[in-house]
This record gives sequence, C-alpha cells and structure tokens, in this order.
Amino acid sequence: MILTEKLEQIKAIFTEMEQALIAYSGGVDSTLVAKIAYEVLGSRALAITAVSPSLLPEELEDAKIQAATIGIPHQIVQTHEMDNPNYTSNPVNRCYFCKSELHDTLKPLALELGYPFVVDGVNADDLHDYRPGIQAAKERGARSPLAEVGITKAEVRQLSQQLGLPWWDKPAQPCLSSRFPYGEEITVAKLQRVGRAEIYLRKLGWHNLRVRSEGDTARIELLPEQIKEFVLTTNLPSVVSAFQDFGFIYVTLDLEGYRSGKLNQVLNQQPLSANS
Repeated sequence: MILTEKLEQIKAIFTEMEQALIAYSGGVDSTLVAKIAYEVLGSRALAITAVSPSLLPEELEDAKIQAATIGIPHQIVQTHEMDNPNYTSNPVNRCYFCKSELHDTLKPLALELGYPFVVDGVNADDLHDYRPGIQAAKERGARSPLAEVGITKAEVRQLSQQLGLPWWDKPAQPCLSSRFPYGEEITVAKLQRVGRAEIYLRKLGWHNLRVRSEGDTARIELLPEQIKEFVLTTNLPSVVSAFQDFGFIYVTLDLEGYRSGKLNQVLNQQPLSANS
C-alpha cells in the first residue's frame, strides 16, 4: 500500500472517531498523529503531554512549540510513575508500569472532557520490538492509528516531511529511565544527573546520543561515525569535569556507538513477546 493511501486511512479513522485525545510526547510519531488529527478534527482534537522527572525539560519545550506550530490545543498533565516501586525498581517490564500510569491518567481525563478515544503514536515497527508499554495501553483501550494502518518509523519521517513538519528528522528521545540497566533502581536524582549530562553534550553540538548510567559510571554513546571526531575535537578533561560535577565519578565512551534498542540486548537470551 502506498503512503498516500495509508494517510487517507488514518484520516478516515479520525473522521470516524469524531473527537480524540492524543497522548503527545513531542516525538516525531505522536507529533505526526497530532498533525493529522488536527487536520481532520480541528479543535475536536486535543494533545496532552505528560510531565514527570523522566522527561527532559527541553523535550517539553519542543512539544509546546510543535503543538503551537500545528495549531492543535495542547495541555500538560503530571504523572506519578516515580511513586510506584514496580517502576522505580526498574524491572524488564518497567515500561508497562509507565504506560499504565500514563493511560490511567489520560483515560479518565478524556472521558471527563468528552473525548471518547485516547490515541498514541505507536508505529508498526514498535510492534516488533520489546515494548511492554504497548500492552498497558491496549488494556486501557488506547488506539494506535500509525500501527493500525502499518506505518513504519521510516514512513513516519517520510510522511512528516511531506506534510511540511520541520522536525521530521528529529532524533528519537525515549524517557530518561531507559538510560539505566534493568534492575538498577531509578531515582529522581539519577534522572536529573543523566538529563543534565545529555543537555551538556547537546550544547556542545552532539545531538543523536545517549548517556547511559550504571552506578557511578556514565557511558557516552554517539553515532559510530562521530566517535573519532568527538575524541579529536572535544576537550575531554572538560567533559569529565562537567560529568563529575553532575555526580558521576567515571566517564567512558562506548566504542560501538549509539544503537537503538541497545538496552534490550541483555534480553536476547530470554526471548520475550513484543507486547508483553
């Protein structure tokens, strides 16, 4: 099926819904969903961004700017997954408890405001990765139009570019809790430490990156083709000093580089369902 046909199918889904609340993180997927929903429904579409310590402040600002550019009504809500020990203990299904909190917050809000549907930005590729949060969303009745019509991540970017969205190539930015190995307790202080480290590197000009945290060690992941340039052009002692100011003791560079899904490679010995 060609992309224009998939776009028309998503529009038809929103037409049938008549009103929809969008779980809107500001990432490229949910922003595309918000754009299409607003084109079809106008003010009968509402974008909601959930804020918690696991969201970078700069991501919230991006979400506000993008929503204003699209024109869609936009609201902020607080979620409290950090109050749940099932989340903060960081089990392999941590995302299940995150999305449970999100949709347990959004669903009653949607009903209170008169929106019969909560819609998220899950795409077709997400269904083939280990994403326990998808199951939590499904259990609470959320809809995923991109996945329903088979739109992949690459097609999300292609369609976003065709629709004139300037952030079509925005790097993926999962929540900060994904920077920690499964089993290491997540705290607000640790999240803030990682967030400050990533913002610091972005201000130096490095954007598609992760700072992984394990105990007192920070591991910087850059795109593989950028590693040599980083070593040759960056004031490494200054980076170490900054990271130590943030609370790390040791600072390392991952020689493999950034690779999406690296957190889940420890699960390869225990095959898991994509949605459980």
